[in-house]
Amino acid sequence: MSFTAVRLFELLPTIYRLRDGDGNVALLRAIDAAMEADHALSFDAASATVARAQPDLLRSATPGALRALVDVIAQVIAQIEDDVARLYDDQFIETCADALAPYIGDLVGYRTLGVYGATQRSGSPRAEVANTIAYRRRKGTASMLEQLARDVTGWDARVVEFFQLLATTQFVRHVRPDRFGITSVRDADALAQLGGPFDRTCRTLEVRRIASGRGRSNIPNVGIFLWRIRDFPLADVPATVVGPGRYTFSPLGGDAPLFSRPQPEPTITHIAERADVAAPITRRELWRDLASFYPRSISVAVSGVTVPAALVSASDLSDRGVAWAYRARDRVLIDPERGRLALPDELTIDGTTLKMDEAPVVSFAYGFSGELGGGPYERTASFTEPVVATVRTGDEIGPVVDANVGAGAVEVSSNARFDESLAITVPDGASFELRAATLTRPVLALDADLDITIGDDATLTLNGFVIAGYGLHVLATSGRGELRLVHCTLVPGLTLATAGAFAASLIVDSDEVTVTIKRSILGPLRVQHDATVTITDSIVDAGGDTEVAYAAGNGVDAGGALTVDATTLFGKVHARTLDASNAILAARALRGDGWPYPVRVERRQQGCARYSYVPLEAWTPRRYRCQPTSGADALRMRPQFTSRRYGDPAYGQLDARTAAEIRAGADDDGEMGAFHFLATGQRERNVAVRLDEYLRFALEAGIIRSS
Repeated sequence: MSFTAVRLFELLPTIYRLRDGDGNVALLRAIDAAMEADHALSFDAASATVARAQPDLLRSATPGALRALVDVIAQVIAQIEDDVARLYDDQFIETCADALAPYIGDLVGYRTLGVYGATQRSGSPRAEVANTIAYRRRKGTASMLEQLARDVTGWDARVVEFFQLLATTQFVRHVRPDRFGITSVRDADALAQLGGPFDRTCRTLEVRRIASGRGRSNIPNVGIFLWRIRDFPLADVPATVVGPGRYTFSPLGGDAPLFSRPQPEPTITHIAERADVAAPITRRELWRDLASFYPRSISVAVSGVTVPAALVSASDLSDRGVAWAYRARDRVLIDPERGRLALPDELTIDGTTLKMDEAPVVSFAYGFSGELGGGPYERTASFTEPVVATVRTGDEIGPVVDANVGAGAVEVSSNARFDESLAITVPDGASFELRAATLTRPVLALDADLDITIGDDATLTLNGFVIAGYGLHVLATSGRGELRLVHCTLVPGLTLATAGAFAASLIVDSDEVTVTIKRSILGPLRVQHDATVTITDSIVDAGGDTEVAYAAGNGVDAGGALTVDATTLFGKVHARTLDASNAILAARALRGDGWPYPVRVERRQQGCARYSYVPLEAWTPRRYRCQPTSGADALRMRPQFTSRRYGDPAYGQLDARTAAEIRAGADDDGEMGAFHFLATGQRERNVAVRLDEYLRFALEAGIIRSS
């Protein structure tokens, strides 16, 4: 803004400015005295002289009605200037308001999609409109189709023209050695890519249609490979010790594949190569081309010094007895497929010999479908309290929480693992938040259950943590407060030695506490009969469909009132009341296990199950547009998941084999379950709609999920 209130006020004659407000009479008299002492001084010069000699007179002056009027005028001018600037910005697709993007698109003949993808969270098809002219200039080319798929879905994509991978009869005057129909078994790289997006092996002709998802190798077929799994980078994470010289990248100490970090491409001018997409790194890739992945996607630091690439090697660190297949001797060994790391007893870097006395610090990326559970996401919008204290690597969380509970938020700004015991008591009427800083993922490894006491009208929020070792226990002494879990992972898989089932991640013994869970991953819940639990966009994993995911403390009786929205529950449910929307209740009762129904609700006259997968034999309130609808469809409708093991990149992700009624059965034609917010089905349908406009005549395209 060029005309501020101060600037406008300075444009007025000095005499009027000085007469405005209380306390200015003494200032005017001092200026008159200065002008009488030196007749050569102008009024403004005398004002400046008095301001330097008697600053207290200026401080004693208070603005009056004139200054208040100028302030109002300045606000109006500011609004006018902002409107003028916005009018100019609204002429360009890159800077216009979201609501105007379709109107600009109409000028270039852009066709709005019927159901827009969730990747453009504002609802604005900005990228598509901006690239519409470029699309048309490159209409029908593979690189254009690839960029179109990325713009519409927000996922990494690669387009493959399958006619280029057809084996051909060779002509002696035109030999094409890359079109032979025989693959050498010695070509390990080619064999590793079979069936994938980077497969270069030639095939014989097949006539099945690619749009059906069955055929590929035909002349008119174009395949669009989409990567649904993203990479999430973690920096400066202390590796977890699992034995002498043996470590895991994961702070939880388990195996997890390492992902590559794609190189950014502002515009796509070529077909995507391996470096352009986020995907699990194989041992062979790391061995063959270490420079492409180290240190960009993976790095290891010892005693504050990054290990150079010359001292790093890919290796198979699979289990062999009580040890691993290979032992590090003079270099660092990395197994990217398992996320394992082996270090020698000592390492010489730049002439300095370093002893491996402490765990190395690693940076890497893991893969997952979306921003669910604890992770290095942008979570600022979910923060509720101002920061009053910060915990960094090497600090302890417990003492900081005890000193600041109820005063605001304690923020952990580290990706480290914190091994400690913790108890939180929030006093009456207070609001306290223990959170991870945005873009970080600290791990809280508990030595015992985290006991929580919440006072009347008090709120406790846990945000952004991965909690392992033990679970949360809301004590019966709690009052009428609220526990909020946002973007947290209470690691499912704490196995009870006696029963063989998962231990409870959350126990609620208070009948007055309200529990709200959003975008989180949890193990089984044990909730007092009169408590209330609301779960949104989350996964509750009891370890199997026949285990108990939700019930009272004894694992048999009815737990508190349960509301689930866009949530996946693996396990049986027994609740006082149930409201379910866009949810998947994957539960089965076994003969003789004491459960007459896999999902059982005490008060069926309350609540509703709508647009959800609920077992046909479940004892629930009234159903509306739920699946399955008959015994004949029960087996076909059962949801299929790419993985049900926590730690896998595709954990909880619906497989393409799942019935279409589940993948598009939500109230907005999206998929049911925890990843409803990703709008996977809508994105894929949007690509299909766009292909009709930009695909060359006589060609047929099919969408292939690469992950």
